[in-house]
Amino acid sequence: MNLNKMKNPGTNKRHKRVGRGDSSGMGRTCGRGEKGQKARSGARIRPYFEGGQVPLFRRLPMVRGFKRSYREVLPTVNVAVLESNFAAGETVDAEALVAKGLLNTASEGLKILGNGEIKKALTIKACCFSESAKAKIEKAGGKCLTPVCE
Repeated sequence: MNLNKMKNPGTNKRHKRVGRGDSSGMGRTCGRGEKGQKARSGARIRPYFEGGQVPLFRRLPMVRGFKRSYREVLPTVNVAVLESNFAAGETVDAEALVAKGLLNTASEGLKILGNGEIKKALTIKACCFSESAKAKIEKAGGKCLTPVCE
């Protein structure tokens, strides 16, 4: 078997010839059934049409507001993770977290959350901090730095 001799069996399918007599199997009504809207030429019924019944999108209440599809979702790290993975006095940023395998990429921003306890004085550079995380870090003698984030 050679690649240049392979054939796709679907490429040679003949198109349906309608209206060529009853013996062809596609004569008279040409496969469209009997009378009705869908039997007419140019017939098109929109997908959500329910035969004149009030359609579903009108029966449901209006949806208020919207969600941005491009909203910024920052990766998050809890202070308990920082406590267990970094020594006192170290500087923690996205690159350091990637080096330790705690983040996938350093190009994203970073948010520090306050779940857990921290007792080491760390200098942490992140886009944003939760209030509880900032309070716990500063209580332990650390610093919360917020460089200009994209």
